[in-house]
Amino acid sequence: MSTALVTGAGRLAGIGAGVARRLAADGWDLVLTYWQDYDARMPWGIQPDDVGRLTAELEAIGSTVVALPANFQDPGAVDRLMADVAAQAGTLHGMVLSHAESVDSGVLDTTLESFERHFAVNTRASWQLVRAFAQQAADDGGAIVALTSDHTAFNLPYGASKGALDRIVTAAARELGPLGISANVLNPGPVDTGWMDGQIREELARRQPGGRLGTPADVAGTVAFLLSPAGRWVSGQLIKADGGFSA
Repeated sequence: MSTALVTGAGRLAGIGAGVARRLAADGWDLVLTYWQDYDARMPWGIQPDDVGRLTAELEAIGSTVVALPANFQDPGAVDRLMADVAAQAGTLHGMVLSHAESVDSGVLDTTLESFERHFAVNTRASWQLVRAFAQQAADDGGAIVALTSDHTAFNLPYGASKGALDRIVTAAARELGPLGISANVLNPGPVDTGWMDGQIREELARRQPGGRLGTPADVAGTVAFLLSPAGRWVSGQLIKADGGFSA
């Protein structure tokens, strides 16, 4: 079996968990990362049993699962994570970057601390992960998918850091292609993973051509294709798989 790393998979309702479920069903073994200190600062709060419950669910499907905490604000976190991955799971053939720092603020009220934390987690750590993935890749390479967003106004540090991530992944597609590695950025549009209130949910659903919001399972289907042998010819793309939201 091939092994994939899925970052930001600490909540049962999250996109990372949805991706992990689909990859397990497709026969992947998995390494999952989570960081509950971030959850503690978000509306949904810490759900301490979710990692264990998700791990058990994936193992019941037939996947071998390693779950590791990772504080990507720490510059040394990626090196420690990849050492643990090598020791416990071996070589990775797939990587899905679904972790994020996302705390709303705009041009005038973003603090320097928040700005730097967003770029540390969303941009610097993602570059470190892409580099580390390439450094450990086998001769047959692998596939990278990073989740991005169109957010800009009133979500400045998140949107700006995701914009930088887009460029990193595009560069990786070109630079790492000779190693047999594909790299793509996926924009799933609005997906309700616990951050929406009723008003936001109703407004965004009304703007969707199909009349419903996306789900983690919707996102997972596209990710699974991009990681599969059939999807590996797709590389260097920013793909909007958002149900037509951006049309």
